Amino acid sequence: MSSRLKDKWVLITGASSGFGAAAARTFGGAGARLLLGARRVDRLKAVAEEAQQMGSPVAHVHALDVSNTRSVEEFLQWTRGHTDRLDVLINNAGGALGIDSVATGKDEDWETMMQTNVLGVLRVTRSALPLLTSNPGSVILNVGSIAGHVAYEGGAAYCAAKAGELQITRALRLELNGTGVRVGTLDPGLAETEFSVVRFKGDRARAAKVYEGVEPLTADDIAEALLWMASRPAHVNIDEMIIKCTDQAAIHKVNRRPKA
Repeated sequence: MSSRLKDKWVLITGASSGFGAAAARTFGGAGARLLLGARRVDRLKAVAEEAQQMGSPVAHVHALDVSNTRSVEEFLQWTRGHTDRLDVLINNAGGALGIDSVATGKDEDWETMMQTNVLGVLRVTRSALPLLTSNPGSVILNVGSIAGHVAYEGGAAYCAAKAGELQITRALRLELNGTGVRVGTLDPGLAETEFSVVRFKGDRARAAKVYEGVEPLTADDIAEALLWMASRPAHVNIDEMIIKCTDQAAIHKVNRRPKA
């Protein structure tokens, strides 16, 4: 499986932590050449070093803010300085902020979620497409969420943003039909990363309660699924994958074990 990605060029956004960092290490272990972007360059450099220790022949890093068009364009210009093609694009940058109801929601939180989860995917994909359409068999993998399929209280903006990502994926699948470019979305459920810490704006105690009594997915679980999707033969397209931990049957149905 992994041999199909040896020496392939893989671009990952939001690669400084969580799913993105795990994907960098996992794809690195498969021998892929990495182009990593995020706002926290110091953390990116550490991830790149880990990926190379895992087996990546090269792991380049550059600052990237997907909410800023100029930053995205500069990042793709930098990308073209390393390669004239992309084999895998992973649109991972995104996240949630707050669990406010619509009545109490904050503009800055809403705008950040839309900028990163929706417009960021559009911006990066638009800039990267020439490097993909010239390379039949390449693949775009967008990281979504089960929140894009089912709404919940306090998640109106985030659910809307991830539903937007899902529809972008579906539209791209139609628009790129005939080019040989594959398009898919991986939509995780409960997964323990920095996601909840960011959502609760640094409140680690509150974030920890999200996973209390549950064995959640890990970032490595998601990275392995992304690797599997990316390494299918060129005639195989994994359109949509929903992945949840065994303890989570649905957004509102989670098995929680009592404290020992």
